[in-house]
Amino acid sequence: MDWNFESAGNLAVALRSGDVTSVELTDAAIARIEREDGAVNAICVPDFDRARAAARSADEALARGEDRPLLGIPVTVKESYDVAGLPTTWGLPQHRDHLPAEDAVQVARLRAAGAVVLGKTNVPVGLQDIQSFNGIYGTTGNPWDHTRTSGGSSGGSAAALASGFGALSIGSDIAGSLRTPAHFCGIYAHKPTLGLAAARGMALPSAPVLPAELDLAVVGPMARTARDLTLLLDVMAGPDPLTFGVAYGLALPPARHERLADFRVLVLDEHPYIPTGAAVRAGIDRVAAALLEGGARVDRHSPLLPDPAEAARLYTQLLISGATAHFPVEAYEELQSLAAALSPDDQSLDAVRLRAMVFTHRDWIVANNHRELHRHAWRQFFAEYDAVVCPITPTPAFPHDHTPDLRARSLDIDGVAHPYLDQLVWAGMATMPGLPATAIPAGRSPEGLPVGVQIIGPMFEDRTPLKLAELLEERIGGFTAPR
Repeated sequence: MDWNFESAGNLAVALRSGDVTSVELTDAAIARIEREDGAVNAICVPDFDRARAAARSADEALARGEDRPLLGIPVTVKESYDVAGLPTTWGLPQHRDHLPAEDAVQVARLRAAGAVVLGKTNVPVGLQDIQSFNGIYGTTGNPWDHTRTSGGSSGGSAAALASGFGALSIGSDIAGSLRTPAHFCGIYAHKPTLGLAAARGMALPSAPVLPAELDLAVVGPMARTARDLTLLLDVMAGPDPLTFGVAYGLALPPARHERLADFRVLVLDEHPYIPTGAAVRAGIDRVAAALLEGGARVDRHSPLLPDPAEAARLYTQLLISGATAHFPVEAYEELQSLAAALSPDDQSLDAVRLRAMVFTHRDWIVANNHRELHRHAWRQFFAEYDAVVCPITPTPAFPHDHTPDLRARSLDIDGVAHPYLDQLVWAGMATMPGLPATAIPAGRSPEGLPVGVQIIGPMFEDRTPLKLAELLEERIGGFTAPR
């Protein structure tokens, strides 16, 4: 039997019943990687010897009757996580030889849960792209079409899962970095509520390995089924023990509903800053139809929805001001001159990005206060609704584009070019206020490429969008392997 595309949940059952061993699963995964990854380039740092040793230990633990959530299950880890003895570079050549001495918190939690770490997956330079390529490890292709991107920045993890390289992976997300690769590769991912899962050990190689209260970024699970996302999130969730003194114990409320018919859902497919392509609109419509057929309440408009245009500007301000905070003084002064020359009436996202590059602390405080108003508006929204279904990006996976200046790139939406970075507005809808969002497969484009959508839920009610994802998987299907 080919176990490589089985869910983690099914593998756990098979391991406990003795139908398969962890060594057999691990050997099968390694053989598939060695046979298939040359064309995809998802696994940039293999760790096969230690994986086989971990698999032998898992089999011994299973024989003793131990029962841990991921015991014996092969997984991968995004390159940006520290794994003791393996390089962490973030795709930056100057860090090519950086070898951390200890595992990141989330890698340690994987190992404590019994997982077998096969290796690390590819990323963009500095994790700052919607594609995964760098000068150290090369380009990760989409398993459905190698000429197209697998997404970023967790593109290697998504490609690995779609290719059958391990049952689970862990990634991170600040601009759709979990959700966009899931959408492009036809898998599942979950961006947790901000602060739900500790991120220590997932920082730039030059930065000290310390607990951090991140402003937008999260770490989260990736899988081939909705239920596996919950399995892995339960391993990942919890505060940093260096900050709170305990590693676990953060109790999430149950899903609001167990039946599709009880959910109240707002479905969106239009954004004031960017159009949605026909293939993604079709995926949204397919999910909306499934919700209606299941008896859910489905609305297409609501006055309770926080203003998406203002939300996009706030997200852009917070994202870009953080990303450029360490620019050299000379570059900052040049950007100040360019920003000062903008017309006050220019509210394009290009102008918002430029102004954000030279934010003062006062500017950031104003934006953060507006974010709190949006969070309050979302609380009022979620008193009436349980979830929002909307795009992740406006298109399926696009062809590789390695133009160095992201501002010089464009995104083709049904034959019309749009600014490349404007596609981030949909990811920012959940990221800016810190809401959980689950990416699910929603069909195929006319070219046969995967199309995904996201389900946004209430803050710290991650189990609600996860449950809705599981119910929709039963109705419309989920992951299928690339042909």
